Amino acid sequence: QVQLVESGGGSVQAGGSLRLACTAPTYMFTHGYMGWFRQAPGKEREGVAAIDYYGRTKYDVSMQGRFTISKDDANNILYLQINSLQPEDTSMYYCAASPNWIPYGPGRLLPDNYQHWGQGTQVTVSS
Repeated sequence: QVQLVESGGGSVQAGGSLRLACTAPTYMFTHGYMGWFRQAPGKEREGVAAIDYYGRTKYDVSMQGRFTISKDDANNILYLQINSLQPEDTSMYYCAASPNWIPYGPGRLLPDNYQHWGQGTQVTVSS
């Protein structure tokens, strides 16, 4: 059983920042692919950012600039820094991981390419 555990969500005012964190098994950091996704009520889950074991990143074009994905390989933690939060960023944010190869490109932001998911952490932004 692959366990992913997110933390760091909360309620913030527009313009604020949050850093989300996700713990995962070591081999996801040394051999796998990881990503952050979000899902608002009534909407489909969408990819925010992804990172591979080399540290190469992929962002959704609309989110590049305010979102930064990074990882701490020594402590097995995946991060998502979100700056200048807006009410439309209100969503459940999920960490996901795959031990299987995902070609570099848009596919790294597709939920179907990830087999393991955390429970999510809620981000609520008020205006």
